[in-house]
Amino acid sequence: MSTPGTIRDEARRLRAWELKRTGWAQQDIAEALGVTEGAVSQWMKRGREGGVEALQHRSPPGAEPKLTAEQWQQVLGWLVEGAVAHGFRGEVWNCPRIAVLIERKLGVSYHPAHLCRVLRQLGWSLQKPVRRAAQRDEAAIEAWRTARWPALKRGRRPAARRSSS
Repeated sequence: MSTPGTIRDEARRLRAWELKRTGWAQQDIAEALGVTEGAVSQWMKRGREGGVEALQHRSPPGAEPKLTAEQWQQVLGWLVEGAVAHGFRGEVWNCPRIAVLIERKLGVSYHPAHLCRVLRQLGWSLQKPVRRAAQRDEAAIEAWRTARWPALKRGRRPAARRSSS
């Protein structure tokens, strides 16, 4: 996945290479592109050793993704279907539940913390359960707040202060 920053960085490196080939000094290139002279120096070295290809964006090193882009689209489709449709209690998706779903359906294990990062990159955010009881009676709560609570508050008397002398 390339991000806007990596595309912009690659364009800067390629532009620096073009400017150097037309005779610009490294200091002038750095000022024109808003980077340090050291960065331009490193880019020129990469360009001399590997050509223009060495200045292009390289994917970061690391393990290959466990799921393909198509499989991630399938996972996102399952999330849209809802948690209850996949055997979970309540319509809330969280990272541990999604990890279980992926393990069940695709046989691939993900740590929930890593899964959260991947889902954020795909445009999904965490869901937080509502912290109110489903059987909550708003009318009864308001009646208690307006009638009973003031009476309880009036009933409290501050303790008499005693002198320490």
